[in-house]
Amino acid sequence: MNKRNARLAAAIGALTVLSGQVWAAGSQYLVYFGTYTGPKSKGIYVSQFDASTGKLGPASLAAEIVRPSWVTIHPNGKFLYSVSELGNDSSITGFSIDKATGKLTMLNSVPTGGAGACHLAVDKAGKTIFVANYNSGSVASFRLGADGKVGDRVSLVQHKGSSVDAARQKGPHAHAVVLSADNKFLVVPDLGTDQYMVYRVAADGGLSPADPPSAKVKPGLGPRHFAFHPSGKFAYGLNEMGSAVTAFNYDGKGVLNEIETKSNLPPDFKGEDNSAEIDIDNGGKFVYASNRGDDSITVYSIAPGKGSITTVEKVSTQGKIPRGFKIDPTGKYLIAGNQNSDNVVVFQRDAKTGKLTPTGQVVEVGAPVCVQYLPK
Repeated sequence: MNKRNARLAAAIGALTVLSGQVWAAGSQYLVYFGTYTGPKSKGIYVSQFDASTGKLGPASLAAEIVRPSWVTIHPNGKFLYSVSELGNDSSITGFSIDKATGKLTMLNSVPTGGAGACHLAVDKAGKTIFVANYNSGSVASFRLGADGKVGDRVSLVQHKGSSVDAARQKGPHAHAVVLSADNKFLVVPDLGTDQYMVYRVAADGGLSPADPPSAKVKPGLGPRHFAFHPSGKFAYGLNEMGSAVTAFNYDGKGVLNEIETKSNLPPDFKGEDNSAEIDIDNGGKFVYASNRGDDSITVYSIAPGKGSITTVEKVSTQGKIPRGFKIDPTGKYLIAGNQNSDNVVVFQRDAKTGKLTPTGQVVEVGAPVCVQYLPK
């Protein structure tokens, strides 16, 4: 082979590798499902997802672990973290990820410092992990090592207070941990006190109350989850007990001011309903909220520059008691988990209207609670 042909062959080889990387990063994903373990679930499950076609493969067991109701992935894509949502034995477990198979290898496990751990978040630097303890109503932060292991606890903050529902709001119930884009603030919805608590995050991951320390909502709404708008100017809180979304103005300095609160339910709905999850598309045009009881996802449009929301549609999740769902990174699809139907369902998403259409794909997963994507 002459030099010219050798250079050409090398160039073609490099292009093939590059194309493979771009193609893989753009369309091929591992999808992890956190679950409630029981007759049909043994832990964390994983599927292969092709965003170019919307094809979701069958789910297989990635790691056996008790009640991994929430999982999150390290920014470097090498590690996954899971809670074990138990009583006083709640823990965070770190895993290394085999991207070829999706299988997980346990690194270590540490107590969360509270009871009923239910939600996790890793900062963008990959140095700190935060956890919400629902039963005890507390939030904690831990160091993360370069090897992916969960390290020493940096802080533990105990919430205090109660609200109007004697059965469900006798005390605090921290339900999620959500970081601002700049990593400077952490929002913790507290179902028991009807507040979205806001903390300043120190360089070492330590937590201190922001000023003001929270945004209060109407008594009895029961804050559960939260999402910042891509613009950084707005945010949206999902209220579990009131089955409603609260839109906020966000000033970038930890201050949330309510714009409005709107119900997720149809006007004629009767019966118990508990909203579960919230997500915003990457373009910042639509908000999505799941409803357990009505068994649906409500789609809202977001008014540009204002942050207020208007109902677009309500779509059946094709199952019972939808919990976690998530829009895929390309924005073309949404995968929803139905806890009591033991399945996950794929929807196609219209980027212009925000509307969802079931693709007909239903994959068996026992008691799915959480959905997370990882580019292959």
